[in-house]
Amino acid sequence: QVQLVESGGGSVQAGGSLRLSCTASPYTSQCMGWFRQAPGKEREGVAVIYRASGDTYYNVSVEGRFTVSQDNAKNTVYLQMNRLEPRDTATYYCASFRLGNCNTLDSEHVTDWGQGTQVTVSS
Repeated sequence: QVQLVESGGGSVQAGGSLRLSCTASPYTSQCMGWFRQAPGKEREGVAVIYRASGDTYYNVSVEGRFTVSQDNAKNTVYLQMNRLEPRDTATYYCASFRLGNCNTLDSEHVTDWGQGTQVTVSS
């Protein structure tokens, strides 16, 4: 089992930026990513990174605005969120799983979840 601890959520105005962090213990997961869930909606994949290669995959709704990255020295994966929009408001969850080259945003493959961190974007 992997323990995932998130930080970095908060409230910003539209157009602003936030960076989420996820520290994993142990830091051995093949795939790590970010999912989000807004009130009344299903959880959806936002971004995933294949740790071995650094390849990344994004939900089309965040492509060009969000960047997922890793710092192996700190056992941490980040989600840099720029040009935030009210529709990005949700609880964001860090996740880890093992699947091929990690090319999926489907939560059914996730084996470990963080506790979630709230992101609120006001217009």
